[in-house]
Amino acid sequence: MKLYEYLAKGRLKEHGIPVPPGRLCHTADEVAEAVKEISPAAVKAQVLVGGRGKAGGIKFAETAEEGRKVASEILGMNLKGYIVEQVYVEGKIDVEREFYVSATVDRNERRPLIMASAHGGVEIEDVEDKYIVRRHVDEAFGMSSYLARDIAAEMGLSGDIKEQVAQIIQKLYEVFRAEDAELVEINPLVVSQGKVIAADARLNIDDAALFRHKGLPEVAEGTELEQRVKEIGLAFVQLDGDIAVMANGAGMAMATLDALQHFGGRPANFLDAGGGASVEPTAQAMGVLVGMKPKAIFVNIFGGITRCDDVANAIVQVKRSTGIPVPLVVRLVGTNEQEGVDILRREGIDAFREMSEAAQRAVAVAGEGR
Repeated sequence: MKLYEYLAKGRLKEHGIPVPPGRLCHTADEVAEAVKEISPAAVKAQVLVGGRGKAGGIKFAETAEEGRKVASEILGMNLKGYIVEQVYVEGKIDVEREFYVSATVDRNERRPLIMASAHGGVEIEDVEDKYIVRRHVDEAFGMSSYLARDIAAEMGLSGDIKEQVAQIIQKLYEVFRAEDAELVEINPLVVSQGKVIAADARLNIDDAALFRHKGLPEVAEGTELEQRVKEIGLAFVQLDGDIAVMANGAGMAMATLDALQHFGGRPANFLDAGGGASVEPTAQAMGVLVGMKPKAIFVNIFGGITRCDDVANAIVQVKRSTGIPVPLVVRLVGTNEQEGVDILRREGIDAFREMSEAAQRAVAVAGEGR
């Protein structure tokens, strides 16, 4: 389970990691009152998505009226598919330097992994590998002060800043263990007036360990659309493209996204219709894709347990009941393939056999609709 920033920072603070003063607010009036005490302030949307600042989800205020104004702009906004219902009013920090530190699990090595970089404040994926320090932690010994200082030194730090960062790395590992975390991340970890402070934080707790953390509020993950598809029983992730995708199996779905991008397309979602999904949930999933109003829909099925005729019947059901007002590209191969192809053909829908050919077609028709 992912925690909101204010909850993550609360856990960091409990373990002695410095964080700015802050208050959770749900209304513009509450924000105005908070800014009276915390000024200048950053008003930050509390949603489980990155890139809030660039999307307009973080604004600054120095007076109560400014706080009320920016709160009215942020509260209720749709931020990358999430409706903002609460904001965190936090002391604004004068940033001198930005670092990155995190603790996670290296699944290949089956050991905790500390990642750190002197290049913080950006997506860690964008940082060149040579600037990222990676050190495994021996669970029998834990995070020693020596290892923490060694990591800070490898980041290129020295003096008092090095010592402060080393202490935070030790405490970060404490949070990682105490909270049964899959990930604890501070990005950026900033230097302000000689002090090192966690300016932002992420904390993802292992769902299997939630019974040990009964005091945590339940956090509903995913956009409204993602939650709706989850109720159908299918795996769905909303993306920012314009070609809606349905495939059977996570591997096939990922390959479909890669194929679309290879040919210049932009997938609008990841949808794994699963193995053996019946006509009704598949039809519901198709209905969701239609409701997204994409430029095209690409259905890519390699039938095994999933039968091609079931998928075809689901497509026909949606076409007859609500209509499919955008170009539809279908690839059907596998179990009951011919039956599925015949069902679609009777509805005037052709099916491809080759995935690359179908992906190119989907990209082409989506481009025509732009």
